[in-house]
Amino acid sequence: MTEEHQTLALLLFSAFVAVTLGITTWVSRNRRGSAEEFYAGGRLFSPMENGFAIAGDYMSAASFLGVTGLIALFGYDGLLYVVGFLVAWLVVLFLVAELVRNCGRFTLADVVAARMRERPVRIAAGTSSVTVSVLYLVAQMVGAGSLVALLLGGTSDAARAWTVIGVGALMVIYVSLGGMRATTWIQIVKAVLLLGGTIALTVLVLMRFHGDLNRLLLTAAERSGHGGAFLAPGLKYGGDWTARFDFISLGLALVLGTAGLPHILSRFYTVPTARAARRSVVWAVGLIGGFYLMTIVLGFGAAAILGPDTVRASNTAGNTAVPLLALDLGGGAGSTGGTVLFAIVAAVAFATILAVVAGITLASSASVAHDLYASLRRRGGKPRSEVTVARVAAVGVGAVAIALGLLARDLNVAFLVGLAFAVAASANLPVLLYSLFWRGFTTRGAVWAVYGGLVPAVVLVVLSPVVSGSPDSLFPGIDLQYFPLQNPGLVSIPLGFLAGWLGTVTSAEVPDEVKHAETEVRSLTGAGAA
Repeated sequence: MTEEHQTLALLLFSAFVAVTLGITTWVSRNRRGSAEEFYAGGRLFSPMENGFAIAGDYMSAASFLGVTGLIALFGYDGLLYVVGFLVAWLVVLFLVAELVRNCGRFTLADVVAARMRERPVRIAAGTSSVTVSVLYLVAQMVGAGSLVALLLGGTSDAARAWTVIGVGALMVIYVSLGGMRATTWIQIVKAVLLLGGTIALTVLVLMRFHGDLNRLLLTAAERSGHGGAFLAPGLKYGGDWTARFDFISLGLALVLGTAGLPHILSRFYTVPTARAARRSVVWAVGLIGGFYLMTIVLGFGAAAILGPDTVRASNTAGNTAVPLLALDLGGGAGSTGGTVLFAIVAAVAFATILAVVAGITLASSASVAHDLYASLRRRGGKPRSEVTVARVAAVGVGAVAIALGLLARDLNVAFLVGLAFAVAASANLPVLLYSLFWRGFTTRGAVWAVYGGLVPAVVLVVLSPVVSGSPDSLFPGIDLQYFPLQNPGLVSIPLGFLAGWLGTVTSAEVPDEVKHAETEVRSLTGAGAA
Protein backbone atom coordinates (compact mmCIF):
# COMPACT_ATOMS: atom_id res chain seq x y z
CA MET A 1 0.00 0.00 0.00
CA THR A 2 1.12 3.57 -0.63
CA GLU A 3 2.25 5.95 2.08
CA GLU A 4 -0.99 7.92 1.64
CA HIS A 5 -3.02 4.80 2.48
CA GLN A 6 -1.00 4.24 5.60
CA THR A 7 -1.16 7.83 6.80
CA LEU A 8 -4.89 8.34 6.23
CA ALA A 9 -5.91 4.96 7.64
CA LEU A 10 -3.75 5.46 10.72
CA LEU A 11 -5.28 8.92 11.23
CA LEU A 12 -8.78 7.41 11.09
CA PHE A 13 -7.72 4.57 13.42
CA SER A 14 -6.40 7.16 15.85
CA ALA A 15 -9.58 9.25 15.62
CA PHE A 16 -11.79 6.27 16.51
CA VAL A 17 -9.48 5.21 19.34
CA ALA A 18 -9.49 8.78 20.69
CA VAL A 19 -13.31 8.95 20.57
CA THR A 20 -13.73 5.60 22.29
CA LEU A 21 -11.16 6.42 24.94
CA GLY A 22 -13.00 9.70 25.50
CA ILE A 23 -16.27 7.78 25.99
CA THR A 24 -14.54 5.42 28.41
CA THR A 25 -13.02 8.27 30.41
CA TRP A 26 -16.32 10.13 30.60
CA VAL A 27 -18.18 7.03 31.76
CA SER A 28 -15.52 6.15 34.32
CA ARG A 29 -16.01 9.58 35.96
CA ASN A 30 -19.79 9.18 36.15
CA ARG A 31 -20.21 5.62 37.38
CA ARG A 32 -21.10 4.41 40.86
CA GLY A 33 -18.67 1.49 40.91
CA SER A 34 -21.30 -1.12 41.81
CA ALA A 35 -21.40 -4.61 40.30
CA GLU A 36 -24.69 -3.80 38.55
CA GLU A 37 -23.13 -0.71 36.99
CA PHE A 38 -19.97 -2.54 35.89
CA TYR A 39 -21.63 -5.71 34.54
CA ALA A 40 -24.96 -4.35 33.26
CA GLY A 41 -24.56 -0.58 32.83
CA GLY A 42 -27.16 0.05 35.53
CA ARG A 43 -29.84 -1.63 33.32
CA LEU A 44 -30.64 1.80 31.87
CA PHE A 45 -30.44 1.22 28.10
CA SER A 46 -33.51 1.43 25.86
CA PRO A 47 -34.45 -1.44 23.53
CA MET A 48 -33.24 0.52 20.50
CA GLU A 49 -29.91 1.38 22.12
CA ASN A 50 -29.42 -2.19 23.26
CA GLY A 51 -30.47 -3.50 19.83
CA PHE A 52 -27.77 -1.39 18.18
CA ALA A 53 -25.27 -2.52 20.81
CA ILE A 54 -26.17 -6.20 20.26
CA ALA A 55 -25.74 -5.69 16.52
CA GLY A 56 -22.42 -3.97 17.16
CA ASP A 57 -21.36 -6.82 19.41
CA TYR A 58 -22.41 -9.52 16.93
CA MET A 59 -21.27 -8.00 13.61
CA SER A 60 -17.66 -8.88 14.25
CA ALA A 61 -14.51 -9.15 12.17
CA ALA A 62 -15.73 -12.63 11.27
CA SER A 63 -18.76 -11.07 9.58
CA PHE A 64 -17.18 -8.08 7.90
CA LEU A 65 -13.83 -9.61 6.92
CA GLY A 66 -14.12 -13.38 7.17
CA VAL A 67 -17.55 -14.08 5.65
CA THR A 68 -17.03 -11.80 2.66
CA GLY A 69 -13.64 -13.44 2.09
CA LEU A 70 -15.15 -16.92 2.18
CA ILE A 71 -17.88 -15.93 -0.29
CA ALA A 72 -15.24 -14.40 -2.57
CA LEU A 73 -13.18 -17.61 -2.48
CA PHE A 74 -15.88 -20.32 -2.35
CA GLY A 75 -19.06 -18.68 -3.61
CA TYR A 76 -22.25 -20.43 -2.52
CA ASP A 77 -20.59 -22.42 0.27
CA GLY A 78 -19.50 -19.17 1.92
CA LEU A 79 -23.20 -18.27 2.26
CA LEU A 80 -23.54 -20.94 4.95
CA TYR A 81 -22.05 -18.53 7.45
CA VAL A 82 -24.51 -15.78 6.52
CA VAL A 83 -27.49 -18.11 6.85
CA GLY A 84 -26.23 -19.67 10.08
CA PHE A 85 -25.40 -16.37 11.79
CA LEU A 86 -28.82 -14.92 10.96
CA VAL A 87 -31.06 -17.94 11.59
CA ALA A 88 -29.40 -18.32 14.99
CA TRP A 89 -31.26 -15.21 16.15
CA LEU A 90 -34.59 -16.99 15.81
CA VAL A 91 -33.39 -19.42 18.48
CA VAL A 92 -32.33 -16.47 20.65
CA LEU A 93 -35.61 -14.60 20.14
CA PHE A 94 -38.00 -17.47 20.81
CA LEU A 95 -36.12 -19.55 23.41
CA VAL A 96 -33.59 -17.44 25.25
CA ALA A 97 -33.78 -13.63 25.36
CA GLU A 98 -36.79 -12.97 27.60
CA LEU A 99 -36.31 -16.02 29.83
CA VAL A 100 -32.62 -15.31 30.46
CA ARG A 101 -33.37 -11.67 31.31
CA ASN A 102 -35.95 -12.76 33.89
CA CYS A 103 -33.93 -15.56 35.51
CA GLY A 104 -30.41 -14.14 35.74
CA ARG A 105 -28.49 -11.11 36.94
CA PHE A 106 -25.17 -10.90 35.09
CA THR A 107 -24.03 -14.28 33.67
CA LEU A 108 -25.20 -17.62 32.29
CA ALA A 109 -24.41 -19.28 35.62
CA ASP A 110 -27.03 -17.11 37.35
CA VAL A 111 -29.77 -18.76 35.30
CA VAL A 112 -28.62 -22.31 36.03
CA ALA A 113 -27.73 -21.76 39.69
CA ALA A 114 -31.22 -20.44 40.47
CA ARG A 115 -32.44 -24.01 41.07
CA MET A 116 -29.15 -25.95 41.62
CA ARG A 117 -26.31 -26.13 44.11
CA GLU A 118 -24.43 -22.97 43.26
CA ARG A 119 -20.74 -23.80 43.67
CA PRO A 120 -20.27 -26.69 41.17
CA VAL A 121 -22.62 -25.11 38.66
CA ARG A 122 -20.91 -21.71 38.75
CA ILE A 123 -17.45 -23.27 38.39
CA ALA A 124 -18.55 -25.32 35.37
CA ALA A 125 -20.45 -22.52 33.65
CA GLY A 126 -17.72 -19.97 34.38
CA THR A 127 -15.02 -22.23 32.93
CA SER A 128 -17.07 -22.81 29.79
CA SER A 129 -17.85 -19.10 29.34
CA VAL A 130 -14.19 -18.11 29.60
CA THR A 131 -13.18 -20.80 27.09
CA VAL A 132 -15.77 -19.66 24.54
CA SER A 133 -14.83 -16.01 25.04
CA VAL A 134 -11.12 -16.63 24.51
CA LEU A 135 -11.79 -18.56 21.29
CA TYR A 136 -13.95 -15.70 20.02
CA LEU A 137 -11.32 -13.15 21.00
CA VAL A 138 -8.66 -14.99 19.00
CA ALA A 139 -10.69 -14.48 15.81
CA GLN A 140 -10.83 -10.72 16.41
CA MET A 141 -7.08 -10.58 17.05
CA VAL A 142 -6.40 -12.42 13.80
CA GLY A 143 -8.61 -9.92 11.97
CA ALA A 144 -6.68 -7.00 13.44
CA GLY A 145 -3.37 -8.53 12.40
CA SER A 146 -4.60 -9.14 8.84
CA LEU A 147 -5.75 -5.53 8.49
CA VAL A 148 -2.44 -4.05 9.54
CA ALA A 149 -0.47 -6.54 7.44
CA LEU A 150 -2.46 -5.31 4.43
CA LEU A 151 -2.02 -1.68 5.41
CA LEU A 152 1.75 -2.07 5.64
CA GLY A 153 2.07 -4.14 2.50
CA GLY A 154 2.26 -7.50 4.26
CA THR A 155 5.98 -7.12 4.85
CA SER A 156 6.15 -6.83 8.61
CA ASP A 157 5.23 -9.70 10.94
CA ALA A 158 6.44 -7.52 13.80
CA ALA A 159 3.88 -4.84 12.93
CA ARG A 160 1.13 -7.45 12.92
CA ALA A 161 2.24 -8.75 16.29
CA TRP A 162 2.36 -5.28 17.82
CA THR A 163 -1.12 -4.58 16.43
CA VAL A 164 -2.52 -7.63 18.19
CA ILE A 165 -0.83 -6.51 21.41
CA GLY A 166 -2.20 -2.98 20.98
CA VAL A 167 -5.76 -4.23 20.45
CA GLY A 168 -5.43 -6.37 23.57
CA ALA A 169 -4.21 -3.41 25.60
CA LEU A 170 -7.08 -1.19 24.40
CA MET A 171 -9.73 -3.77 25.22
CA VAL A 172 -8.36 -4.11 28.75
CA ILE A 173 -8.52 -0.30 29.17
CA TYR A 174 -12.11 -0.13 27.88
CA VAL A 175 -13.32 -2.86 30.21
CA SER A 176 -11.31 -1.91 33.28
CA LEU A 177 -12.25 1.76 33.25
CA GLY A 178 -15.67 1.92 31.63
CA GLY A 179 -17.37 -1.43 32.25
CA MET A 180 -20.61 -2.23 30.45
CA ARG A 181 -21.77 1.36 29.94
CA ALA A 182 -18.65 2.41 28.03
CA THR A 183 -18.59 -0.88 26.14
CA THR A 184 -22.22 -0.42 25.07
CA TRP A 185 -21.72 3.10 23.72
CA ILE A 186 -18.57 1.99 21.87
CA GLN A 187 -20.60 -0.81 20.28
CA ILE A 188 -23.40 1.58 19.29
CA VAL A 189 -20.94 3.96 17.61
CA LYS A 190 -19.26 1.04 15.88
CA ALA A 191 -22.60 -0.40 14.64
CA VAL A 192 -23.52 2.93 13.03
CA LEU A 193 -20.10 3.22 11.38
CA LEU A 194 -20.11 -0.38 10.14
CA LEU A 195 -23.63 -0.20 8.71
CA GLY A 196 -22.85 3.11 7.04
CA GLY A 197 -19.64 1.77 5.48
CA THR A 198 -21.31 -1.45 4.35
CA ILE A 199 -24.22 0.42 2.74
CA ALA A 200 -21.78 2.68 0.85
CA LEU A 201 -19.74 -0.26 -0.47
CA THR A 202 -22.86 -2.21 -1.44
CA VAL A 203 -24.20 0.75 -3.44
CA LEU A 204 -20.85 1.15 -5.22
CA VAL A 205 -20.72 -2.56 -6.12
CA LEU A 206 -24.27 -2.47 -7.50
CA MET A 207 -23.49 0.72 -9.43
CA ARG A 208 -20.51 -1.03 -11.03
CA PHE A 209 -22.93 -3.63 -12.44
CA HIS A 210 -25.77 -1.10 -13.08
CA GLY A 211 -27.93 -2.73 -10.42
CA ASP A 212 -27.97 -6.07 -12.25
CA LEU A 213 -27.52 -8.79 -9.61
CA ASN A 214 -27.62 -11.53 -12.25
CA ARG A 215 -24.70 -9.96 -14.07
CA LEU A 216 -22.81 -9.62 -10.78
CA LEU A 217 -23.22 -13.33 -10.02
CA LEU A 218 -22.33 -14.50 -13.53
CA THR A 219 -19.22 -12.31 -13.58
CA ALA A 220 -18.16 -13.67 -10.18
CA ALA A 221 -18.63 -17.24 -11.42
CA GLU A 222 -16.65 -16.51 -14.58
CA ARG A 223 -13.71 -14.92 -12.76
CA SER A 224 -13.65 -17.60 -10.07
CA GLY A 225 -12.29 -20.22 -12.46
CA HIS A 226 -14.99 -22.67 -11.35
CA GLY A 227 -17.80 -21.53 -13.63
CA GLY A 228 -21.29 -22.54 -12.54
CA ALA A 229 -19.88 -24.59 -9.65
CA PHE A 230 -19.08 -21.29 -7.90
CA LEU A 231 -22.82 -20.60 -7.58
CA ALA A 232 -23.75 -24.14 -6.49
CA PRO A 233 -23.19 -26.04 -3.22
CA GLY A 234 -20.12 -28.21 -2.86
CA LEU A 235 -17.09 -26.11 -3.79
CA LYS A 236 -15.75 -26.15 -0.23
CA TYR A 237 -17.95 -28.69 1.56
CA GLY A 238 -18.99 -31.14 -1.16
CA GLY A 239 -15.81 -32.93 -2.16
CA ASP A 240 -16.36 -36.08 -0.11
CA TRP A 241 -18.39 -37.35 2.84
CA THR A 242 -15.99 -35.77 5.32
CA ALA A 243 -16.57 -32.34 3.76
CA ARG A 244 -20.34 -32.88 3.78
CA PHE A 245 -20.34 -33.83 7.46
CA ASP A 246 -18.20 -30.75 8.10
CA PHE A 247 -20.92 -28.71 6.38
CA ILE A 248 -23.60 -30.14 8.69
CA SER A 249 -21.36 -29.69 11.73
CA LEU A 250 -20.67 -26.05 10.95
CA GLY A 251 -24.36 -25.35 10.27
CA LEU A 252 -25.37 -26.81 13.65
CA ALA A 253 -22.69 -24.81 15.43
CA LEU A 254 -23.68 -21.51 13.82
CA VAL A 255 -27.44 -21.90 14.32
CA LEU A 256 -27.25 -23.13 17.93
CA GLY A 257 -24.10 -21.37 19.11
CA THR A 258 -25.38 -17.78 19.35
CA ALA A 259 -27.80 -18.68 22.16
CA GLY A 260 -24.82 -19.88 24.23
CA LEU A 261 -22.41 -16.99 23.66
CA PRO A 262 -21.64 -15.29 27.00
CA HIS A 263 -21.19 -11.80 25.56
CA ILE A 264 -24.58 -12.01 23.79
CA LEU A 265 -26.40 -13.33 26.87
CA SER A 266 -24.92 -10.58 29.04
CA ARG A 267 -26.48 -7.91 26.80
CA PHE A 268 -29.99 -8.92 27.89
CA TYR A 269 -29.22 -7.71 31.42
CA THR A 270 -28.56 -4.12 30.32
CA VAL A 271 -32.26 -3.31 29.80
CA PRO A 272 -34.82 -2.79 32.59
CA THR A 273 -37.38 -5.48 31.67
CA ALA A 274 -37.81 -8.76 29.79
CA ARG A 275 -40.09 -7.02 27.29
CA ALA A 276 -37.27 -4.59 26.57
CA ALA A 277 -34.90 -7.55 26.08
CA ARG A 278 -37.26 -9.08 23.51
CA ARG A 279 -37.64 -5.76 21.69
CA SER A 280 -33.84 -5.40 21.72
CA VAL A 281 -33.57 -8.68 19.83
CA VAL A 282 -36.14 -7.51 17.27
CA TRP A 283 -34.05 -4.39 16.64
CA ALA A 284 -30.89 -6.49 16.45
CA VAL A 285 -32.40 -9.00 14.00
CA GLY A 286 -33.42 -6.19 11.65
CA LEU A 287 -30.00 -4.55 11.72
CA ILE A 288 -28.05 -7.81 11.49
CA GLY A 289 -30.29 -9.17 8.73
CA GLY A 290 -29.75 -6.10 6.58
CA PHE A 291 -26.02 -6.24 7.20
CA TYR A 292 -25.69 -9.89 6.17
CA LEU A 293 -27.67 -9.34 2.97
CA MET A 294 -25.11 -6.68 2.07
CA THR A 295 -22.14 -8.96 2.87
CA ILE A 296 -23.45 -11.34 0.18
CA VAL A 297 -23.21 -8.53 -2.38
CA LEU A 298 -19.74 -7.59 -1.14
CA GLY A 299 -18.47 -11.19 -1.23
CA PHE A 300 -19.63 -11.83 -4.79
CA GLY A 301 -18.55 -8.30 -5.68
CA ALA A 302 -15.00 -9.06 -4.52
CA ALA A 303 -15.03 -12.26 -6.61
CA ALA A 304 -16.34 -10.41 -9.68
CA ILE A 305 -14.23 -7.25 -9.46
CA LEU A 306 -10.98 -8.52 -7.93
CA GLY A 307 -11.08 -12.25 -8.61
CA PRO A 308 -10.37 -14.96 -6.01
CA ASP A 309 -6.70 -15.15 -7.00
CA THR A 310 -6.13 -11.49 -6.06
CA VAL A 311 -7.96 -11.98 -2.76
CA ARG A 312 -5.97 -15.12 -1.97
CA ALA A 313 -2.67 -13.48 -2.93
CA SER A 314 -3.20 -10.77 -0.32
CA ASN A 315 -4.36 -13.15 2.42
CA THR A 316 -4.70 -16.89 1.89
CA ALA A 317 -7.76 -17.06 4.15
CA GLY A 318 -9.54 -14.18 2.37
CA ASN A 319 -9.61 -11.85 5.39
CA THR A 320 -8.66 -8.75 3.35
CA ALA A 321 -11.25 -9.02 0.55
CA VAL A 322 -13.33 -6.03 1.73
CA PRO A 323 -10.50 -3.48 2.08
CA LEU A 324 -9.12 -4.54 -1.34
CA LEU A 325 -12.61 -4.19 -2.83
CA ALA A 326 -12.92 -0.69 -1.35
CA LEU A 327 -9.57 0.26 -2.88
CA ASP A 328 -10.72 -0.83 -6.34
CA LEU A 329 -14.17 0.75 -6.05
CA GLY A 330 -12.64 4.07 -5.08
CA GLY A 331 -10.48 4.23 -8.19
CA GLY A 332 -7.65 1.77 -7.61
CA ALA A 333 -4.22 1.92 -6.00
CA GLY A 334 -2.69 5.39 -6.09
CA SER A 335 -5.98 7.22 -6.65
CA THR A 336 -7.33 9.69 -4.11
CA GLY A 337 -10.75 8.03 -4.03
CA GLY A 338 -9.22 4.59 -3.58
CA THR A 339 -6.98 5.82 -0.81
CA VAL A 340 -9.83 7.50 1.07
CA LEU A 341 -12.27 4.60 0.70
CA PHE A 342 -9.64 2.01 1.63
CA ALA A 343 -8.67 3.99 4.72
CA ILE A 344 -12.30 4.44 5.80
CA VAL A 345 -13.11 0.74 5.40
CA ALA A 346 -9.92 -0.33 7.17
CA ALA A 347 -10.71 2.05 10.03
CA VAL A 348 -14.31 0.78 10.28
CA ALA A 349 -13.05 -2.80 10.35
CA PHE A 350 -10.58 -1.89 13.06
CA ALA A 351 -13.37 -0.17 15.01
CA THR A 352 -15.40 -3.36 14.63
CA ILE A 353 -12.63 -5.39 16.20
CA LEU A 354 -12.12 -2.99 19.12
CA ALA A 355 -15.83 -2.87 19.96
CA VAL A 356 -16.31 -6.64 19.80
CA VAL A 357 -13.24 -7.49 21.86
CA ALA A 358 -14.41 -5.08 24.56
CA GLY A 359 -17.77 -6.86 24.84
CA ILE A 360 -16.23 -10.33 24.91
CA THR A 361 -13.58 -9.34 27.45
CA LEU A 362 -16.23 -7.86 29.73
CA ALA A 363 -18.31 -11.04 29.57
CA SER A 364 -15.34 -13.30 30.30
CA SER A 365 -14.06 -11.14 33.16
CA ALA A 366 -17.58 -11.13 34.63
CA SER A 367 -17.58 -14.95 34.53
CA VAL A 368 -14.20 -15.05 36.27
CA ALA A 369 -15.21 -12.63 39.02
CA HIS A 370 -18.92 -13.36 39.50
CA ASP A 371 -18.76 -17.14 39.04
CA LEU A 372 -15.26 -18.56 39.46
CA TYR A 373 -13.80 -16.20 42.07
CA ALA A 374 -16.98 -16.09 44.13
CA SER A 375 -17.08 -19.91 44.19
CA LEU A 376 -13.38 -20.73 44.63
CA ARG A 377 -12.13 -18.09 47.07
CA ARG A 378 -11.21 -19.27 50.53
CA ARG A 379 -13.90 -19.03 53.15
CA GLY A 380 -13.04 -16.72 55.99
CA GLY A 381 -10.49 -14.74 54.01
CA LYS A 382 -10.97 -11.08 53.26
CA PRO A 383 -13.06 -10.98 50.06
CA ARG A 384 -12.02 -8.63 47.29
CA SER A 385 -14.56 -6.56 45.42
CA GLU A 386 -16.02 -8.46 42.46
CA VAL A 387 -15.46 -5.43 40.26
CA THR A 388 -11.76 -5.33 41.25
CA VAL A 389 -11.39 -9.02 40.45
CA ALA A 390 -13.15 -8.49 37.10
CA ARG A 391 -10.67 -5.75 36.16
CA VAL A 392 -7.72 -7.98 36.99
CA ALA A 393 -9.34 -10.85 35.07
CA ALA A 394 -9.65 -8.61 32.00
CA VAL A 395 -5.86 -8.30 31.96
CA GLY A 396 -5.39 -12.07 32.17
CA VAL A 397 -7.97 -12.84 29.49
CA GLY A 398 -6.39 -10.21 27.24
CA ALA A 399 -2.93 -11.76 27.64
CA VAL A 400 -4.18 -15.24 26.72
CA ALA A 401 -6.11 -13.92 23.70
CA ILE A 402 -3.04 -12.02 22.47
CA ALA A 403 -0.84 -15.12 22.67
CA LEU A 404 -3.34 -17.32 20.81
CA GLY A 405 -4.06 -14.56 18.27
CA LEU A 406 -0.38 -14.42 17.33
CA LEU A 407 -0.36 -18.21 16.93
CA ALA A 408 -3.49 -18.43 14.72
CA ARG A 409 -2.80 -15.42 12.50
CA ASP A 410 -3.09 -17.32 9.18
CA LEU A 411 -6.58 -18.83 9.75
CA ASN A 412 -9.82 -17.32 8.44
CA VAL A 413 -11.56 -15.30 11.13
CA ALA A 414 -15.05 -16.60 10.25
CA PHE A 415 -13.75 -20.15 10.54
CA LEU A 416 -12.25 -19.39 13.98
CA VAL A 417 -15.57 -17.96 15.14
CA GLY A 418 -17.24 -21.16 13.93
CA LEU A 419 -15.12 -23.06 16.47
CA ALA A 420 -16.22 -20.70 19.27
CA PHE A 421 -19.86 -21.21 18.24
CA ALA A 422 -19.38 -24.98 18.34
CA VAL A 423 -18.04 -24.87 21.90
CA ALA A 424 -20.85 -22.51 23.00
CA ALA A 425 -23.51 -24.77 21.46
CA SER A 426 -21.93 -27.88 23.01
CA ALA A 427 -21.34 -26.63 26.56
CA ASN A 428 -23.64 -23.66 27.26
CA LEU A 429 -26.81 -24.29 25.27
CA PRO A 430 -27.67 -27.76 26.72
CA VAL A 431 -27.41 -26.62 30.34
CA LEU A 432 -29.34 -23.43 29.57
CA LEU A 433 -32.25 -25.17 27.86
CA TYR A 434 -32.42 -28.00 30.40
CA SER A 435 -32.45 -25.48 33.27
CA LEU A 436 -35.26 -23.48 31.72
CA PHE A 437 -37.50 -26.29 30.48
CA TRP A 438 -36.78 -29.61 32.28
CA ARG A 439 -38.52 -29.99 35.61
CA GLY A 440 -36.37 -32.96 36.71
CA PHE A 441 -32.97 -31.42 35.91
CA THR A 442 -30.37 -31.78 38.71
CA THR A 443 -27.04 -30.31 39.73
CA ARG A 444 -25.12 -33.34 38.47
CA GLY A 445 -26.94 -33.06 35.15
CA ALA A 446 -25.98 -29.39 34.89
CA VAL A 447 -22.29 -30.04 35.58
CA TRP A 448 -22.18 -33.04 33.26
CA ALA A 449 -23.93 -31.08 30.50
CA VAL A 450 -21.30 -28.35 30.61
CA TYR A 451 -18.22 -30.57 30.79
CA GLY A 452 -19.79 -33.23 28.55
CA GLY A 453 -19.97 -30.68 25.76
CA LEU A 454 -16.93 -28.54 26.57
CA VAL A 455 -14.29 -31.27 26.93
CA PRO A 456 -15.19 -33.22 23.75
CA ALA A 457 -15.42 -29.99 21.73
CA VAL A 458 -11.97 -28.80 22.81
CA VAL A 459 -10.37 -32.25 22.50
CA LEU A 460 -11.84 -32.81 19.02
CA VAL A 461 -10.51 -29.41 17.88
CA VAL A 462 -7.04 -30.37 19.16
CA LEU A 463 -7.24 -33.68 17.27
CA SER A 464 -8.64 -32.08 14.09
CA PRO A 465 -6.95 -30.76 10.92
CA VAL A 466 -7.20 -27.26 12.41
CA VAL A 467 -4.32 -27.90 14.81
CA SER A 468 -2.07 -30.37 12.97
CA GLY A 469 -1.72 -32.78 10.10
CA SER A 470 -2.16 -30.45 7.11
CA PRO A 471 -0.26 -27.52 5.51
CA ASP A 472 -2.90 -25.03 6.73
CA SER A 473 -2.84 -26.20 10.36
CA LEU A 474 -1.59 -24.22 13.35
CA PHE A 475 1.27 -26.74 13.69
CA PRO A 476 1.88 -28.15 10.19
CA GLY A 477 5.08 -29.85 11.29
CA ILE A 478 3.35 -32.37 13.56
CA ASP A 479 0.48 -34.78 13.05
CA LEU A 480 -2.05 -35.35 15.86
CA GLN A 481 -5.00 -35.53 13.48
CA TYR A 482 -7.34 -38.32 14.55
CA PHE A 483 -10.66 -36.49 14.02
CA PRO A 484 -11.43 -35.75 10.35
CA LEU A 485 -13.85 -32.79 10.75
CA GLN A 486 -12.67 -29.21 11.14
CA ASN A 487 -15.69 -28.25 13.25
CA PRO A 488 -16.61 -30.55 16.18
CA GLY A 489 -20.27 -29.48 16.51
CA LEU A 490 -21.81 -32.57 14.88
CA VAL A 491 -20.33 -34.76 17.63
CA SER A 492 -19.89 -32.45 20.62
CA ILE A 493 -23.35 -30.80 20.61
CA PRO A 494 -25.28 -34.10 20.94
CA LEU A 495 -22.74 -35.22 23.56
CA GLY A 496 -23.51 -32.12 25.65
CA PHE A 497 -27.24 -32.84 25.63
CA LEU A 498 -26.64 -36.56 26.23
CA ALA A 499 -24.30 -35.90 29.18
CA GLY A 500 -26.86 -33.57 30.79
CA TRP A 501 -29.58 -36.20 30.47
CA LEU A 502 -27.31 -39.02 31.70
CA GLY A 503 -26.09 -36.99 34.69
CA THR A 504 -29.66 -36.23 35.70
CA VAL A 505 -31.09 -39.75 35.41
CA THR A 506 -28.15 -41.26 37.35
CA SER A 507 -28.27 -38.63 40.11
CA ALA A 508 -29.58 -39.46 43.55
CA GLU A 509 -30.55 -35.82 44.06
CA VAL A 510 -34.27 -35.14 44.26
CA PRO A 511 -35.18 -32.20 41.99
CA ASP A 512 -36.44 -29.20 43.94
CA GLU A 513 -40.01 -28.77 42.71
CA VAL A 514 -40.45 -25.47 44.55
CA LYS A 515 -37.37 -23.89 42.98
CA HIS A 516 -38.38 -25.14 39.55
CA ALA A 517 -41.85 -23.66 39.94
CA GLU A 518 -40.33 -20.39 41.13
CA THR A 519 -37.92 -20.34 38.16
CA GLU A 520 -40.72 -21.14 35.72
CA VAL A 521 -42.97 -18.37 36.99
CA ARG A 522 -40.09 -15.92 37.09
CA SER A 523 -38.90 -16.78 33.57
CA LEU A 524 -42.37 -16.41 32.06
CA THR A 525 -43.69 -13.42 34.00
CA GLY A 526 -40.63 -11.53 35.25
CA ALA A 527 -41.91 -11.61 38.85
CA GLY A 528 -38.92 -11.16 41.16
CA ALA A 529 -36.47 -10.51 38.31
CA ALA A 530 -33.41 -8.37 39.08
